[in-house]
Amino acid sequence: MATTIKGPALFLAQFAGDEAPFNSWDAITKWAAGAGYIGVQIPSWDDRVFDLEKAATSKDYCDEVKGVARTNGIEVTELSTHLQGQLVAVHPAYDEAFDGFAAPEVRGNPQARQAWAVDQVKKALQASQNMGLTAHASFSGALAWPYVYPWPQRPAGLIETAFAELAKRWKPILDVAEDCGVDVCYEIHPGEDLHDGITFEMFLEKTGNHPRCNILYDPSHFALQCLDYLDFIDIYKDRIRMFHVKDAEFNPTGRQGVYSGYQSWTDRAGRFRSLGDGQIDFTGIFAKMAANNFDGWAVVEWECCLKHPEDGAREGAAFVRDHIIRVTEKAFDDFAGAGTDEAANRRMLGIKD
Repeated sequence: MATTIKGPALFLAQFAGDEAPFNSWDAITKWAAGAGYIGVQIPSWDDRVFDLEKAATSKDYCDEVKGVARTNGIEVTELSTHLQGQLVAVHPAYDEAFDGFAAPEVRGNPQARQAWAVDQVKKALQASQNMGLTAHASFSGALAWPYVYPWPQRPAGLIETAFAELAKRWKPILDVAEDCGVDVCYEIHPGEDLHDGITFEMFLEKTGNHPRCNILYDPSHFALQCLDYLDFIDIYKDRIRMFHVKDAEFNPTGRQGVYSGYQSWTDRAGRFRSLGDGQIDFTGIFAKMAANNFDGWAVVEWECCLKHPEDGAREGAAFVRDHIIRVTEKAFDDFAGAGTDEAANRRMLGIKD
């Protein structure tokens, strides 16, 4: 029996803040419900809405979090460690840029920062188990990203060494995920070593095809790479366990293309847009998700260089509701079925006993 995608849900990372109603768990879930959502994805690093340390050790706390959300008409869909996962693997060129993602006590110390990040992701997996969740969102981090363009020529073995080390760092985390019964879903994203299908396959192979190594599918990152994001769904359907609904547009000119000339988001050829304002074929995506029996959540991730986030969130909830396909329980041509049996089938094929 096919399964209808759940949703709409909203990733709260871009909305949690210091001002009401975005500064507490109770208030932000009430706001999300008022905007039309029935689920939210939690940024585990944001202590204004979630206490990761407590969630990793206290099922009572997790039940309390879910209870508050449920009272407000909201279900928790997944936890996210995008920022902590990024710090599992950081090339030295990015040490200072990413240091702000870490706790103050480990900043400036890459070794301590990495250990902290690994511990954070493991705690988020334990918290996911305590909350009864089966999928978790993260980034892979990156060691090879500075060498993504092959000039100067890459030394033989450089990329293989990078992916072997990346898998070495993640394998113990994936084993914890297995113990917790939770899939780690890497958002395939430029800036990460896992930024397209090929790189995911390279990493997966280095992990020994770990069953908990899976994909968070976000078509916006593929459109900006000129990758076939519909074909991607069919190729990786068995590993896609999470879905970010985010729009984008790519408008190359005679002056800039995929790399966009170091321009701001507003002036880039490729940029993220609010749902319905970009070029992504979501009708095709939701059809493929339904055909491939994706049973997770459609989670809106609002990122837009033009539109106000609250407008984008409200419009996004309606957009997802309108695109979710309620899967059918019968074939459209059942009315013409004549009813038959094996003997009739053999007669129709001219097969004689």
